[in-house]
Parts: sequence; structure tokens; C-alpha cells
Amino acid sequence: MSSNSHDTSTPGKRHKQESPANHYYSYILSILLTILAFAVVIYGGLDRSFILVFIVSLAIVQALVQLLFWMHAKERGHLFPLMFIGGGAIIALTGVAAAVYWTWW
Repeated sequence: MSSNSHDTSTPGKRHKQESPANHYYSYILSILLTILAFAVVIYGGLDRSFILVFIVSLAIVQALVQLLFWMHAKERGHLFPLMFIGGGAIIALTGVAAAVYWTWW
């Protein structure tokens, strides 16, 4: 009775390796998003509210790229870290909304 009953490894299945090309693509995408945000601010000919919304949108896309590709959040077994990141985002957005409300009203 020395057999290990909790051994979940299966000899036929291997862990899927991610190619370095995904990291290269995500790095290039991150650089392009940063350059695009910088270019919009430097251009300066656009409406201020549009620039603000555009920069915040680029920041959200940038955060998702970092989360999914560099932190490997798209892989299995990352549910609890994603839940805590989502909870932190909700708390942060609530704090920002409260500060904006408190400041302007």
C-alpha cells in the first residue's frame, strides 16, 4: 500500500509550452501603445476630454496586455489571483469615484 493515490500526472499529457513569439508580440504591442499615447499628447490639436478618455482606454488595454501575456493570467489555475486583482480594481475605482465626487460636488 505504498502507492501514491494523489498522483495526478498523466504520462500522455504534457504541459503546453508557450512560444517566445507571444512575448515578442506583446512587448511590441506595449511599446506601440506607449508611443501612441505619447503621440496623442504631443500632437495637442485634439480636444482635452478626448485625449483623457483615449489615454485611459490605452492604459486599460496596456494593463490587460501585461496581465494576460506577462503575468500568464490566461492560463488555468489563476482564478484566485484574478479575483483579488478584480476586487482591488473595484476598490480602487470606488475610491477614485468617491474622490471625484467629493472634489467636484
